[in-house]
Amino acid sequence: MLAVAAMAAVGCGSAASSGQHDAAGSARQAAANPNLDPGSSLGGTPAPDFSLTNQFGQRISLSAFRGKVVILAFTDSQCTTVCPLTTEGMLAAKDLLGRAGDQVQLLGIDANPDATKVSDVLAYSHTHGLVNQWDFLTGSLPELKAVWKSYAVEVAITQGQVDHTPALFVIDPLGRERKVYLTTMAYASISQSAELLAREAASLLPGHPSVASTQSLAYIPGLSPTSAATLPAIPSGSLTLGPGKPHLVVFFATWLGETSDLRARMLGLSQYARAAPAAGLPGLVAVDEAATEPSLAAVRSFAASLGISPGYPLALDTTGRLADGYGVQDQPWYVLTSGSGKIIWKHDGWLPVSALTTAMRAATH
Repeated sequence: MLAVAAMAAVGCGSAASSGQHDAAGSARQAAANPNLDPGSSLGGTPAPDFSLTNQFGQRISLSAFRGKVVILAFTDSQCTTVCPLTTEGMLAAKDLLGRAGDQVQLLGIDANPDATKVSDVLAYSHTHGLVNQWDFLTGSLPELKAVWKSYAVEVAITQGQVDHTPALFVIDPLGRERKVYLTTMAYASISQSAELLAREAASLLPGHPSVASTQSLAYIPGLSPTSAATLPAIPSGSLTLGPGKPHLVVFFATWLGETSDLRARMLGLSQYARAAPAAGLPGLVAVDEAATEPSLAAVRSFAASLGISPGYPLALDTTGRLADGYGVQDQPWYVLTSGSGKIIWKHDGWLPVSALTTAMRAATH
């Protein structure tokens, strides 16, 4: 899924409750951070109401949540790119509010015109640890199109890929639109986006509850292949990537099991790993994009489900900085780096082992 930014991101982030000076500094940081949308004011216009069906088959209306702050996202139910960043940030924002998070309702509206069944939104909710954390709404295509239009969200299919505006709306307890945010494809900024959302929600709740933790909203640089990066390995130890020798890195996440046979794909890569040394091809490293996982337990459980050692190391990108530095735009995502740390080949999506071997030969010889 490729995101289409149909709305302009303007304005600055909401003020923090820790003091005017700190709030002003955070707003400046957010506005200057290219990987963080500080949000655009919508002026408090009434949010268009709708009635759709959630992942449990229940009919849900927006107006049913009057009295709560609503965080509403448009999410492709089969997305492997930006949507997992959006939904992880939503969940983290609610957690940052502690008990006050009970006064915040998370909603998703399906933005995939080819995957609109209740089973589709349930599958996404399950794989991302959201089943009982939000309502993910779907309906007939005419119903969904009407909601997309009312929120000025563009949805289209381009070259077989779903394109949609990665929009996330904050609606106040009176049902008025306050802010819209556009998710950026930056893994390391998920927690920063969550803090902006939490602050905005807190400013709309009675008593303006405090946000559990604060962090800098300044730009977080990625870890590029020109520098050494040490990652936690699975099941234990650590792994260092960077210059010195070529590396073939495949970025993945356990929730890819929703749209592919992930276990078979990962075990299939063992064929490449076993043949690579004799063929003079770069060794393989698999990196789980832990920043978008529902929990590290999910990663460890998946690794254990492989049953045997896959024949190549598994590591965790817990901060998202490696994915950003390697230019990851989707899951799975292959990157081949040279001994000097230059990216010399990349690929979006699974490849058969034969095609991967052929690509490595062409890239390295």
